[in-house]
Amino acid sequence: MHPRLRALADQFAPTPLQRIADPAWSARGVTLSIKRDDLLHPVISGNKWRKLKYLLNDALRHGADTVVSMGGAYSNHLHALAYAGRELGLKTAAFVRGERPAQLNPTLLDLLEWGMELRFVSREDYRGLRAYREWNSLPDKRSGQYWLPEGGAGELAWRGVAEAVAEIDTPYDLLALACGTGTTLAGAVGAVGAVAPGAEIVGVPALKGGEFLYRDIRELLSVQGRPDGGGWRLWLDYHFGGFARTTPELLAFIAAFEARHGMELEPVYTGKLLYAVYDRLRAGDFQAGQHVVVWHSGGLQGKRGTR
Repeated sequence: MHPRLRALADQFAPTPLQRIADPAWSARGVTLSIKRDDLLHPVISGNKWRKLKYLLNDALRHGADTVVSMGGAYSNHLHALAYAGRELGLKTAAFVRGERPAQLNPTLLDLLEWGMELRFVSREDYRGLRAYREWNSLPDKRSGQYWLPEGGAGELAWRGVAEAVAEIDTPYDLLALACGTGTTLAGAVGAVGAVAPGAEIVGVPALKGGEFLYRDIRELLSVQGRPDGGGWRLWLDYHFGGFARTTPELLAFIAAFEARHGMELEPVYTGKLLYAVYDRLRAGDFQAGQHVVVWHSGGLQGKRGTR
């Protein structure tokens, strides 16, 4: 590992698996545990660090002085990248989806404070950027720039995701995680076998109309050289109206969960994820004796951008 990244990586340690004591689960004989990646770091928490770790190492190994990426106005990916770039002495830049707002939200203000250069682009131009997958594939890339695709997709990102899954050192029957681009789920497929052979992976898309993720995840698996042998699926009905959208029902669930368990959630990803798991429990989807693990992917700064 590059010495500069090692100095940052030394701030991180494996995160615990927390058993949730809740009568809703014990009454049905099902065990719920949460992989507490929200405790990984105050800013670069959860799957964002997992995906960035080896990508940033590669950028440093290539001698890059600037990392360029893309994301929305409330992007956890860009938030983590901007902070990590500052800590590593790397300049950062980002294409941000949509017009520049008259008043910048707290996430964008953080990005600017940490030195990230922002370029706001139309949604059409943003979609076009998704075609560039390799670190050196961005047109007009300047010398010293390293390109990270949306969500940090790539083999190096999946390596970090696999490390997180490997930290879950007890058998389980289902691993549930939130989905944005599908990168984390694709990285988890194949990584569960050592400790939990036969376990199923379930993704909960945070956005409306997430059916396209089936295609995108299969493409990501193909890039990894992993034929889609199944063992994973998506629960598509827990978007609550769309990305970063909420309802009183969702917010009430989050408040009750936080009060009962002392664990903070955010309504963009992890709140919807936990709501989905509880809803499936009520529907009788889990059998007595099963162990369900939920990956808390951090991103708590997203609490500032819901509506």
